[in-house]
Amino acid sequence: MPILLLIVMCLGLAFSVSVAISIGLANILYLYTTNSSLLILPKEMYSAIDKFPLAAIPFFILAGNIMERGGISLRLVNFAKSIVGGVQGGLAATCVLTCMLFAAISGSSIATTFAIGAILIPALVRHGYPVNYAAALQATSAELGVIIPPSIPMILYGVTAQVSVGELFIAGFGPGILISGALIGYVLITARIRGYGKQDLDGRLSFFKATWQALPALMLPVVILGGIYSGATTPTEASIVAVFAAIVVGMFLYRELRPRDLVVALEKSVISSAVVMFIIANAGVFSYLITRANVPDHMAAWLIENLSNPYMFLLGVNLALFVIGMFIETNSAVIVLSPILAPIAISLGIDPVHFGLVMVVNLAMGMITPPFGVNLFAACQVAGISLDQIITRLVGFVLVICVCLLIITYFPPITLFLRDWVYPSHR
Repeated sequence: MPILLLIVMCLGLAFSVSVAISIGLANILYLYTTNSSLLILPKEMYSAIDKFPLAAIPFFILAGNIMERGGISLRLVNFAKSIVGGVQGGLAATCVLTCMLFAAISGSSIATTFAIGAILIPALVRHGYPVNYAAALQATSAELGVIIPPSIPMILYGVTAQVSVGELFIAGFGPGILISGALIGYVLITARIRGYGKQDLDGRLSFFKATWQALPALMLPVVILGGIYSGATTPTEASIVAVFAAIVVGMFLYRELRPRDLVVALEKSVISSAVVMFIIANAGVFSYLITRANVPDHMAAWLIENLSNPYMFLLGVNLALFVIGMFIETNSAVIVLSPILAPIAISLGIDPVHFGLVMVVNLAMGMITPPFGVNLFAACQVAGISLDQIITRLVGFVLVICVCLLIITYFPPITLFLRDWVYPSHR
């Protein structure tokens, strides 16, 4: 019967039904055909969003919107452009680097998509990049929001797999930098081959001027991550700090944020948060039904029986998670699969922190792969295009992430080097 869920959902998407409605209809039909109580639907929808870490999502989205209207995002873009924007394709590289910087402030790929995409997608189009390429680039770059700490999926993995969240955060920098570098290399080569970005040098500030203007914005990651690493705040509390810090910087330092801008930012944040939460709620029911059908248990049993070698186990897990990430929301997948897969990985001698990063990076690709590509829908909303227009441009970006994932999977020092340096007891 689980195949019915996938068929109905895919049919809904094929007829341009929104992803949340498609998942919801699949859930309802599955409950009806299995003679299950429809009361499961509201119960599990509420359970899916009744999680304290998820409270960070609306606050980080609000922080992102405030940063956009308060001039913070623009100054981060100018700072990134002063570093990598001096070559053909530099504006596309600026998108990647800015998302990397913004990820250390927002902790949310959705917030990164809206805040940076609102500035860079129109700028990329003005400089001759196709709008669907700009949207695909923004959606992919925003994935760094859950890989560069702070990261909600890392928190959920740490809690469910009983692994130190601090170690996971430290370990996230290596994969995040690797993926950022790979994406920058890819967009620079693509720009050369396709003739994009020949005017990218226009409007570029000097490094020192851009750094001076962006200095208050660059201090935000220090405040937010410093609070988390020092233990002064939880990541969810840090999201509230991010909102207040963005207001202070935008209103009193840059003096570009007005009371009416706060109202607009609040309105946009409410709408965006409602959309995201509605998707998560429906995905939570979907995840519950998949779990009730024992799909994760059958998958784990198959992995243990057929993939006893650590290298083959990691390959099998990557393939399985890639498919799962396409259909199940990242946070839900982490919650469901971590308690099942992490003990198996540990029994095979795989470091749980390393395995956690493999899971997070892999499942994060679900944010840019249909049908449950949250970043895709956000980027399409900003760019004003439909989902089908962005799909063809995604292939190259997904392949780059896949190559990085294989390197992260089979070369653990990328993940563990910084962790072992900070925590010598693991050496």
